[in-house]
Order: sequence, then C-alpha cells, then structure tokens
Amino acid sequence: MKQITLTDLLLKYGDENEARALLERLRWNGTPVCPRCGTIQEHKFTAREGTKTHARKGVYFCSDCRKQFTVTVGTIMESSHIPLAKWIGAFFLMCASKKGISALQMQRMLGVTYKTAWFMNHRIRFAMDESSSDMVLSGTVEADETYIGGKPRVGDGKTHTKGRGTEKTAVMVLVERNGKARTQVIPDAQSSTLKGVIREYVDPSSRIMTDEHNSYKGIGKEFAGGHHTVNHGKKEYSRGDINSNTAESFFALLKRGVYGSFHHISKQHTPKYINEFAFRWNNRDITDGERMQVAFSQIEGKRLLYREPKIRGGNA
Repeated sequence: MKQITLTDLLLKYGDENEARALLERLRWNGTPVCPRCGTIQEHKFTAREGTKTHARKGVYFCSDCRKQFTVTVGTIMESSHIPLAKWIGAFFLMCASKKGISALQMQRMLGVTYKTAWFMNHRIRFAMDESSSDMVLSGTVEADETYIGGKPRVGDGKTHTKGRGTEKTAVMVLVERNGKARTQVIPDAQSSTLKGVIREYVDPSSRIMTDEHNSYKGIGKEFAGGHHTVNHGKKEYSRGDINSNTAESFFALLKRGVYGSFHHISKQHTPKYINEFAFRWNNRDITDGERMQVAFSQIEGKRLLYREPKIRGGNA
C-alpha cells in the first residue's frame, strides 16, 4: 500500500467515503469478512425493491449468520458516532507523536469535545497494547526501573520523596539492544519483583545489563550471558559495551511525555501510557504512516466502553 502522509489525510482521507475505503483495505485487504462468524463476503447490503429499507454506505450483510456489519464492528471503533476521517487523524497523530499527544491537543486539532478526545486516545492506546503478546526478549537485554506520575504540586502540605519510597508509580522496562521493549507497572522495586519480570520476559540465553541496584544481584546465574552492571552512583555510565543507556533512553522519552504532554498520569492509567510508548518504540524504524497501519492491524476484537477507563482527576 502507498505510504500515507499527513498531506494524504488532509487532502484525501478527510472524505468519509475515502476514509471508510482505507479502513476496509487495512482491515480486510479488499475482501470483507464477517466479524461475527468469519464468513467472507463479496456484496454490500442493498435495499430490497418495494421496501422502506435504506442501504447505508459501508454496510455488509452476512449470508451465513444473517447479520449486518461494517468495518468498525468488532473493533475499538464499534458503536462510535465519530466520523471515520477523525479516527484516522487521531491514529496518525498518536502514532506520529514521539512524546505523546494530550487529549486537549487532540481536542483542538480534531475539533471534538475533550471527553471525546480523551476516550479516543484511550481506545487507540488499547489498540496499541502489546503487553499480552508472547514476545520474549533475547540477546543483550537492558533492565531498569523508574517512577512516574508527574511533578508534585507545590504547597500541597505533603512530603514528597524522590526515588525509591516515592508515591509515584513504579515502572520497569526491559529493552533488547537494538530491538524491542517490554514495559510493566510493578508494585515495588524489591529483588523478587524485578527478577520475576526478567525471568518471565527474557530468554535464558540472554545477557542482562542493569545499574548497581542491589535487587538485581544474583540474576546472572540464571542467564547464559551473565549479569553485567554499571555504577551510576559513581558516575559510571558505560564500560565498553556494558551500559543501560538504551533503557535510560526509553525512560527519557516517557518522562518527556509525562512532563511535557500529559503533566500527570494516575496509577490507574499508567499501564496504558507506558504501553503506548512501548508500541512507538517497537515500531520506531518505520514511517509514521506505516506505524499507523500497524496500529490499525491491532484493532480487531478489542472493545472499550466509556465506563471502563473512567476519568479521574482530569487525566490527559
């Protein structure tokens, strides 16, 4: 398929019929498939002569299960009244924004309400989510943890602790050197927690890289490549090819997004945001348009109701 650019979205896919045709190509590759029973369809639903039935554009009729469907049925966009052209625009903006895009910015750019923009963003994050995949990292794998949630408010009467012991949400990342990343919200930075995540998502043949945090000690016995560390406390950030700079780079992007775009994210929604950043990281070597197409390829079988990602405290 031809590379999709922002110019294409503005000049071509702003038309609802063109937007629907694009989604049908991305989801079905030109051959509609019933999302309920899997039957391949060839004809769109048409009004029967002599009846008051109206044939809406983009509606198909399954000859097997006798149900009507459109390209959005069985996806995150099902039952949405938002124009498909705006959905495509929202997908492109989120896939192209390296440090994320807030719901307020999406509201201004798409001309929708804040409530609509906020829910669209969360639906798209749901499509981007690859945390349930069976992806296992291998080779040289860097591990690191950090705490996110936004900067504390000045004068709120609370004592704010930095680093371990903070009220912020603990997040761990595992990154293949020159490869993919997996993120996970963790309850704490204890040895059993950090080692447990590494055991679950890293192949035993791998080599582990971390900083000097004591909770990682001993993990090298379980991996063929051993465990190698750098001592950040002594200003050591690299020793030959031993470093955790790739993991640090991932967290730098994530934190720039939190501070610059979202300003604050709650513990409730942190998994959605970190999975969004992991998705863009894992697809960083392709164009924005190709990244959008990958995101669209993951909308199948995902539904998210408004009451599920309930707004709390006006999060981005």
